Amino acid sequence: MLWQSYIKGFSAYLKLERSLSKNSIHAYLTDVDKLTQYFASVGLSPALNDITPSHLKSFISWLNELGMLASTQARVISGLKAFFTYLLIEEEIALDPTALIEAPKITRKLPDTLNLMEINQLIDAIDASRPEGMRNKAILEVLYGCGLRVSELTELRISNLYRQIEFIKIVGKGNKERLVPIGGVALKLLDIYLHQVRVHAKVKKGSEDYIFLNRFGAKLSRITVFTMIKGLASAVGLKKTISPHTLRHSFATHLIEGGADLRAVQEMLGHSSITTTEIYTHLDRDYLREVVTQFHPRS
Repeated sequence: MLWQSYIKGFSAYLKLERSLSKNSIHAYLTDVDKLTQYFASVGLSPALNDITPSHLKSFISWLNELGMLASTQARVISGLKAFFTYLLIEEEIALDPTALIEAPKITRKLPDTLNLMEINQLIDAIDASRPEGMRNKAILEVLYGCGLRVSELTELRISNLYRQIEFIKIVGKGNKERLVPIGGVALKLLDIYLHQVRVHAKVKKGSEDYIFLNRFGAKLSRITVFTMIKGLASAVGLKKTISPHTLRHSFATHLIEGGADLRAVQEMLGHSSITTTEIYTHLDRDYLREVVTQFHPRS
């Protein structure tokens, strides 16, 4: 199937015109690759102009038979819509076969969150005597204290840390920049790590400005952060589904429960739409419902 030149052009379009990150571009290309896998599995090799909505409906059925979750199917369809929109813009196709294709309806699952005691358990489980100990404590405090995505944490730079005004500059999705307050506890641990630990590291060329480094002096990977948090959760016996994103969810939930303005939380999380932020008001409503159920005499 000779789609490689179109896929290469699509990749350039996502990078240059839509300013997407490497991870987002990879996800879009993976979605297109799934369609090519489907055609190969059924012995078809259609030209892009010959692909019909009927082909795509069969493709969605194939995804369903593979056991793919509705949420994942929806993301794949979104990726294909972007691909065919690009082809339409470039006049490589006359009609968009995805125009009438609807993604499967999904229910929005409320994310797991941690309470303050559980967050403290994770931080206390870190062995500060180990070389990476103080770094890992600072990582957890920054994730929870600033509500960062894991990719934003690993990309965090010394030059974007404004200690005097207690803010950090974050480069989020689509290379959008935002300023996020950093609390005293997170800032204190960050300073200890930078001035007492990182200062002794042999920093790899090109990684001088990155705050968090691995044991080889290079920029920390997302996988390392995932593995570290999973290990801590296992060590303290937490039964919840834990990831770096759990700390971001906890940050937002605790702010909303404390009465923070939704627009302010949206700004700090870097959400382009307030609808995304509103999920945390649902978490708060669940908490309120539990309070009524537990304590009201008529419940």
